[in-house]
Amino acid sequence: MLFEKIGTSGHEEVVFCHNPDAGLKAIIAIHNTVLGPALGGLRMWPYKTEQDALDDVLRLSRGMTYKAAVAGLNLGGGKGVLIGDPSKDKSEALFRALGRFIDSLGGRYITAEDVGIDVNDMEYVLKETDYVTGVHQVHGGSGDPSPFTAYGTLQGLLAALQQVHGNEDVGKYSFAVQGVGHVGMEFVKLLREQGAKVFVTDINKEAVQRAVDELGCEAVALDEIYDVDCDVYSPCALGGTVNLDTIPRLKAKIICGSANNQLATEECGDELENRGILYAPDYAVNAGGLMNVSIELEGYNRERAMRMMRTIYYNLGKIFTIAKRDGIPTYKAADRMGEERIAQMGKIKLPHMGKMAPRFLGRQRGNQ
Repeated sequence: MLFEKIGTSGHEEVVFCHNPDAGLKAIIAIHNTVLGPALGGLRMWPYKTEQDALDDVLRLSRGMTYKAAVAGLNLGGGKGVLIGDPSKDKSEALFRALGRFIDSLGGRYITAEDVGIDVNDMEYVLKETDYVTGVHQVHGGSGDPSPFTAYGTLQGLLAALQQVHGNEDVGKYSFAVQGVGHVGMEFVKLLREQGAKVFVTDINKEAVQRAVDELGCEAVALDEIYDVDCDVYSPCALGGTVNLDTIPRLKAKIICGSANNQLATEECGDELENRGILYAPDYAVNAGGLMNVSIELEGYNRERAMRMMRTIYYNLGKIFTIAKRDGIPTYKAADRMGEERIAQMGKIKLPHMGKMAPRFLGRQRGNQ
């Protein structure tokens, strides 16, 4: 059953990492390396079962393949999940043990920060392998990816506004932002800088209050965010908030946010299409963080990273064009765009593709 599941999902390789002395239980999934080495974050979560962890890493790694393909990057899709409670199970030995497993893959998988992981954890991984991105600036990294993800989300929003309203005047419109964590708060800042009316909600009441006090937003209760009379609904926290229960409540004509897996099911994407609500596909919109860390592989340059993130605007335009061309919802159009690129590049795949050079340009572990 295990091999059947992996085969059905199209994965190239799944690695189970175990070191009882370090308390390490982790799974690394490499979905597709046609376009290049698999880059995807490391997530630490107290999964109830090992099967839950496997299901999560298979789903997330597949999503990274599509994200990288649509973003136009020479990268494949991969992900790592670490079974444990990030509030109490972290240790130097844990991350260094995992770093050795990552290093043994020879560059087929490159890791980065994700849920439950911070730059300090990556410091330990970096001691054992060069195949790490999103590290501190002193190591040639780019630091906190949140501002870049938010900036990329804004580019996707501009494309959606142009598609629906024929203009990109953010300040003319109102937004219901669900989630004001690191990325959500940065996105709200960008909206407010252009004078937009912004409603916010979050389980973190302090974050909501900060958005109200410092940014001039209006707070609403968690479940009321779907009923706000606004132009754009922006999911920036949990996945699955666009579902068959919430869709009938939405007043917005556009859904555009930074959260992953926004649609609870494909049926929800079809329902949005039927209701005339434009969905800006999540992994195309929130690719800014991935674009940013990808620059580290060649030597980080902030100006180049910002220029790359502006291509998200044009990527969304292509998705909308494909949707119209093929008469399909935008979520299917995004998948099709990624699949078409992988198929095209697969025909000219070079022998070295899918493997990263032993050292990233500009970074030596001896400089730590």
